[in-house]
Amino acid sequence: MRDFPPPDRDALLKALHQLGFDDFRVGQREAIETLLRVGRLLLVAPTGGGKSLTYQLPSLLLPGTCVVISPLISLMHDQVTALEQRGIAATFLASTLDGSEIGRRMSALATGHYRLVYLAPERLQLGSIRSILQQLSPPLIAIDEAHCISEWGHDFRREYLEIGTFLKDFPRARVLACTATATPIVRDEILARLGLAPDTPQHVHGFARPNLVLRAAEISSASERRTQVDAALREALGSAGSARGTAIVYGPTRRSVEEEASRLSERGWRAGAYHAGLEAEEREATQRSFQRGELEVVVATNAFGMGIDRADVRAVIHLGPPGSMEAYYQEVGRAGRDGKTAYGLLLVAPRDLAVRRHLIEQSRDSEAASAGWVEHKWGLFLELLRWAEGGSCRHDAILRYFGDEAETLSGCGHCDVCAQLATAEESEATPEEVTLIVRKALSAVARIRGRFGIQLAARLLRGVDDPRLHSTGLDRTPTFGTLKEFSDDWLLRLLRRCVVAGWVDFQGGDRPVVVLTASGRSVMRSERTVRLALPPRKRVAARDTTAIAKSKRPTSVAASPEDAELFEALRAFRMEQAKRENVAPYMIASDRTLWGICEQRPTSESELLLVSGIGPSKAERYGEQLLAVVSEHTRSDH
Repeated sequence: MRDFPPPDRDALLKALHQLGFDDFRVGQREAIETLLRVGRLLLVAPTGGGKSLTYQLPSLLLPGTCVVISPLISLMHDQVTALEQRGIAATFLASTLDGSEIGRRMSALATGHYRLVYLAPERLQLGSIRSILQQLSPPLIAIDEAHCISEWGHDFRREYLEIGTFLKDFPRARVLACTATATPIVRDEILARLGLAPDTPQHVHGFARPNLVLRAAEISSASERRTQVDAALREALGSAGSARGTAIVYGPTRRSVEEEASRLSERGWRAGAYHAGLEAEEREATQRSFQRGELEVVVATNAFGMGIDRADVRAVIHLGPPGSMEAYYQEVGRAGRDGKTAYGLLLVAPRDLAVRRHLIEQSRDSEAASAGWVEHKWGLFLELLRWAEGGSCRHDAILRYFGDEAETLSGCGHCDVCAQLATAEESEATPEEVTLIVRKALSAVARIRGRFGIQLAARLLRGVDDPRLHSTGLDRTPTFGTLKEFSDDWLLRLLRRCVVAGWVDFQGGDRPVVVLTASGRSVMRSERTVRLALPPRKRVAARDTTAIAKSKRPTSVAASPEDAELFEALRAFRMEQAKRENVAPYMIASDRTLWGICEQRPTSESELLLVSGIGPSKAERYGEQLLAVVSEHTRSDH
């Protein structure tokens, strides 16, 4: 990296006022000054966090035409309109424009008329565009939604893979990569694929949204889901027609979206459906109605929301968990942008684990992606479920997940976990009791031997009269009824926590069966310590959502300072190794694997092999170096 002259403070403030702002938000000035001085920056800030100022303001200070690469046509249009209203020359080029209009804008671009030009990523491949930009030699190239370049992120877009090659044509340009959602492994891949140095400054801030009342609830039936949704809408919006704002309900499938939109309409809400299976005109009409306030509720798949800018969304409800913490926080973050109280409710059902595993396995593009891709996506989903299990303030857990430690709240005081902790402490079983219960549960999975699903494992533990248990002789094993004092629902929740802990896994496509993992066998055989919070015995009323037990397992969501330091050291090793081998960082190890190493602190290859994601091949290739990193940090801890 090379240093540029430091920016003039007075010039910064003048440009800020020209854009219509009186003050910088938290982190904005620092990000802009770093970009102008160092010339490289990876900025991670949530949707609505003011990332656009980080490239708009420098465009007023730098000579020439700056370039913004974005996949969101609606965002390009809105930002260009706002800039033009302030007398700043800007334009965008996208497929929605007709040929004559594109020609007019390109002619003006070639003369250097614009301060800013927004481009859809696929237009970078056009020779005419590249030729004009090479003549202009842009002083700044900003990549918005930069996580789209990561094959292992939650929103991969293949056209983003060419941006790194594009940047090589402009070695003198400053480069800004912006994203609202990026875990450490995705941030590493962004830098690698854009060709930016590993020591490129990374600014992570703005994730604190304390006005959001976040909740998660485990449900066991469709009627319970309906009760939860209705209660959340009443709390957020009052009754239908009260004009207290709007709500977004996210459904996992097109069918669930249409059914829920129809149900809510029948209950008097002005509700509309939005998913990719609808005609474009129908989707656009729903989006316009939402923007104008004509709809109180939009029920949608994750296809809805990009570029949406309504400040009065009072609730975001998920009928089922999305694929990752990044996707969840991006979607729930569309609520409460006016700073007033808003609600986020995530519903989790027994079948969600198996359904998500099937969706992941069905969505991979090629055999080359196979095992590593599936396990990475599965790990992202499990991180979200760990968060749903609770244990500490939901906001603080999210801030730690995104690495925004500076904004942690030490408890927001109004999420469901904080509310629970403020009332009555759940009586907890002793460690010995937890260990016994968990090992009994794992023995049921072992007895099934990959023949049945998670429901039958619970029935085996409960001692239910089931023909499948009888025909296979499982009703005559010592495991039959060994946890009969617990309900079916409680046992299912226990088994799901065992999945999240990495002790139980799913196999078998659309009719998945449960199997014991290697680490699960170690736990069952008393070779490894049980560290798991049991589900609470009693269910809580729908209005109060689910009581969540404290989770003691250190993960990327909530880690000790020592584990966090070790994780960063392991991550640095991963980045350097990936650079040496010219591969993406995930090929070395996933974030989940690195956190597993932090938790277990292995001292030998045999112990390293107990970490999820470390097989014989990886142990042979990287084991010695990984153990050396652990050893070095273990010594420095004492």
